[in-house]
Order: sequence, then C-alpha cells, then structure tokens
Amino acid sequence: MNAVAPGATITPINASWKDDPTIRKKVESHIPLGRSASAEEIAGVFAFLASDDAAYITGQTLYVDGGLTLHTDFKNNWSS
Repeated sequence: MNAVAPGATITPINASWKDDPTIRKKVESHIPLGRSASAEEIAGVFAFLASDDAAYITGQTLYVDGGLTLHTDFKNNWSS
C-alpha cells in the first residue's frame, strides 16, 4: 500500500485561490519550486506507482508538493 500526498494543485476544487492572482501568489510563494502542480503531474505519480518501475515500493507516502514539506515552521495558516 502506497499513498500520494499532493501539494497545491491546479484543479477546480482549488478555485478559491487558483483564480485569485493575489492569493495564488501567496500560496505559491511557500513552494520551493515556485509554482503549483498541474493535475497531470500528480496523475503521473499515480501512473508510476501502478507501473512495474515501482514494483519494490511499498508502505510509502510520496509527497508531491514542489518541496513544500521542506518547510515545517509555518506560523500562519496561508492555505485555502
């Protein structure tokens, strides 16, 4: 069993911040890669885990968040 923990991703459910340039900039400023993920980028991780290339991966959570989990000291809730 594996899990995927996506970070900020451009999908309709995130319209509250993705469609507001000011809020989106604030969200993306916390991501080391400097941008949100596309849905296709997250889907690619699931495809990898379902492939033979990931046959020896088990019991893992893959954080697909552009490096966001590198930061553990958020003092303010900035997410939607």
